[in-house]
Parts: sequence; structure tokens; C-alpha cells
Amino acid sequence: MGAPAGLQADCEALLSRFQEMDSVRFEDFTDLWRSMKFGTIFCGRMRNLEKNTFTKEALALAWRYFLPPYTFQIRVCALYLLYGLYNTQLCQPKQKIRVAVKDWDEILKFQQDLINAQHFDAAYIFRKLRLDRAFHFTAMPTLLSYRMKKKNQRAEVTEDFKDPNDHVMKLITSDVLEEMLNVHDHYQRMKHIISADRANPDKALSLIKDDFFDNIKNIVLEHQQWHKDRKNLSLKSTAKDGEERSEGNSQQSERSERAESLAKIKSKAFSVFVQASKSRRHRQVKLDSSDSDSASSQGQTKATRKRRNKETLKPAGRKMSSRNRGDMQNVQREDKSLSLSMPVITEEEEENESFSETEFTAPKRRRKHRTKSLV
Repeated sequence: MGAPAGLQADCEALLSRFQEMDSVRFEDFTDLWRSMKFGTIFCGRMRNLEKNTFTKEALALAWRYFLPPYTFQIRVCALYLLYGLYNTQLCQPKQKIRVAVKDWDEILKFQQDLINAQHFDAAYIFRKLRLDRAFHFTAMPTLLSYRMKKKNQRAEVTEDFKDPNDHVMKLITSDVLEEMLNVHDHYQRMKHIISADRANPDKALSLIKDDFFDNIKNIVLEHQQWHKDRKNLSLKSTAKDGEERSEGNSQQSERSERAESLAKIKSKAFSVFVQASKSRRHRQVKLDSSDSDSASSQGQTKATRKRRNKETLKPAGRKMSSRNRGDMQNVQREDKSLSLSMPVITEEEEENESFSETEFTAPKRRRKHRTKSLV
């Protein structure tokens, strides 16, 4: 199982920040640890099995940066990171750091380099891990199982943390320079002993320049300074690239904000148009409702007129002729059809209705006069 991407990103962020501090002190690492709140990496809600596997992956990831080909500063930071992860884990019993036997000699050499360079805080951290029995010595770096195909998975090396291939520094180390200084001093003494005048040795014996060692030492120091300046320039270029990316992101965010504002303006404009159409529809509905109200009022007037006609026709209904009854039935049918269709009554229809009323009321009066005369 590989390490989670988020865990690797957090570890590399911690290592890069420690590299920018240009220090190997444990105090600086603790300040960085607290500022990043790295101790809360195990505080998620996990079951015991998930917690154990996550802790193993975290320790294996930190152990990867503790081995070559990474720089001395990155290896010291990885040692501090192992110490912090081992002591802040929540597993009971604690998960140990898996160490292959083939890598132990390199680790002991690194410990001796720490002591020789007088980095006693880092040397104490390593010894404290050994006393706490934090290392689990194994034959292979990863766990192997029966009938499992061997996959040669090479771990990706981060170029920013990698120790640069400096062939000059590999050839001329501090031990080589010290040996050259001893040889040069011995050569100068032998020249004085061999020559007749020991104060002024013979020039024929001076086959090498007297400042030979000083020149080599100055050249090596200049090369180291040049390499350091080149590394700083690369770091500055990466920082500038990060700033340019942040500026580009800010410009993109500004563009997106402008696009969003334009989209909002367009949406508002279209929403206003839609609201206008809805209001027109609403007005039409209101007009329909008014038409229905007028139709209902017309129906009420017709109903009152029918009642009046019925009241006037009731006393004379028995004496009406069959012709008048047929006319009344036709009028009633027309009234029913008119009440169903609910048309708008004009002035001509009102005059016709008033005329029909006079026609029906006229014979009533005549018949009443006739009855009186008969009596």
C-alpha cells in the first residue's frame, strides 16, 4: 500500500519549510511543528486497524527521506519528523519504524557525521529513538508474502530535496584536503633538510609552488559558494514562479468575478422581461374575472326579470290561449339558451324584452275589463 497523497504533501511541505530556514536545530523544527499543527495528524476518527495501517504508512514515508540521496538538512528534518510521529501516535502498542538491515550501516555513518559536526541535538534524538526501541529490524524494506509477484517499485525522489551530484566535492573531500595539507608540509620540511642552506632552500628542489595547497583550498571554497548561490537562485526562481501563479490565479478570480457580475446583470434583465409577461397574463386573468362578474350580474338581472314575468303571468296563465303559451315556451327556451351562453345584452334586446312584456300585459287588462262588463 502506498502512502496517501495528502500525507505525502503535508510531509513535503514541512520539509520544504525547514529547508528554507537553513538550519538543523531541533528548536526550529519544534516551532515549525507547532505552527503547522502537525501533531493532530492522528486525531481523525479511525478504527484500530485503520489507525495502525495509517501510522505504518506515515513512519515509512518519513523514513524514506531519512536515507540517501537526500541532503544533510533534509535527512536531519526527517529524523526529527520520525521522532515526532513516533511519540504522537495513538496506537497501543506503538507502531515501530521498519528498518532494513542493508540500510543500518548508512544510518550509523550518518550518526557519526552528526557527532563530528557537533549537531548534538540531532544525535540525541537518534539515540533516544534507539533507547525507546523504536526501530524494527527486518530483512527487507517492505513486507513480502508467499506467492506474491515481486514488483520493483522505485520510490519517487523529490528533486528539491535531493543532494546535487557535485563531482568536485565528491573528489575533493575534507579528508582529502587534510591529507594534501600534511603532504605539502612534509615536502617543505624535507626541502629545508636536504638543501645546504636550510634557511634558503635550493630553488632546484622547489618543483611545486609554495602556495599550491592554498590555491586548491580557495578554488574548492569558490566552487562551494558558486554551488550555494546557484541553489539559492533556483529557490528564488521557484518562489517567483509561485508568486506568478498566485498572481495568475488572482487575475483568473477577478475575471471570474466579472463574468459572474455580467451573468447576474443579464439574469436580472431577463427576469424583468419575464415578470412583465406574467403581469400581462395576470391582467388578462383579471379581465376574464371582470367579464365573468359582468356575466354573472347580467344573469342575475335576467333571473329577476324572469321572476317578474312569472309573477305577472301566474294569474292569467289559465286564460291564456295556446298560441300565447307556445310563445311563452319559446321565450323561456331562448332565455335558457341565453343564460347558458351568457352574451352581452345590448339595448335592442332590452327594448324587445320590454315590448314583449307590454304584449303579455295588454290582454290581461282587456280580459279584466271584459269580466267586469260581463258581471
